[in-house]
Amino acid sequence: MSSAPSRSSADPLDDALTAAVSVVAERVVAVGAPNPVVVFDGRSGAGKSSLARRLVAAWPGRGRVQLVALDDVYPGWDGLADGSAYACESILRPHARGVIGVWERWDWDADERAEAHAVDPSLPLVVEGSGLLTPEVARLADVSVWVDAPTLSRKTRALDRDGDTYRPHWDRWARQEDGHIAGHDPVSLASVVVRLP
Repeated sequence: MSSAPSRSSADPLDDALTAAVSVVAERVVAVGAPNPVVVFDGRSGAGKSSLARRLVAAWPGRGRVQLVALDDVYPGWDGLADGSAYACESILRPHARGVIGVWERWDWDADERAEAHAVDPSLPLVVEGSGLLTPEVARLADVSVWVDAPTLSRKTRALDRDGDTYRPHWDRWARQEDGHIAGHDPVSLASVVVRLP
């Protein structure tokens, strides 16, 4: 799907995010389950986190929605693939089996796992992060979303958000994203493709 805003918009990104949330929310409703799983993948700065937060805020069902960002899971700057595998094993698989999942936040300063968080299988779950959408994750998700945006827009957003902390790691992370895309073709696994400006 294209979330292209009208030319008269004062904020094209905001309009595109609003349109995308509407499309994803319709897919969630169509699932017809009280505890659907929605996953967002895309390159750094594409808009995954913004889209996931907006979806949770506008959730089309009742009750609490659990949101997990892989930025809290990746084990460091070389951890894209390991973070995705960890999320699948600790969060998504237990949720699919109807048991409580437990994941530990990655402490980037201490370079180790920190406090534990539980995931309730009876509640809806939204997980977002680069490298997330693999064939196994696609099987566990009710709605899978690939978020895309032009490279310059992505880089500007990511560096505006994380600044000098991220700047020296941009290329390093992008190479891991390239490997994920080459190895898993996440666009082909997505039930919704969102293109943001």
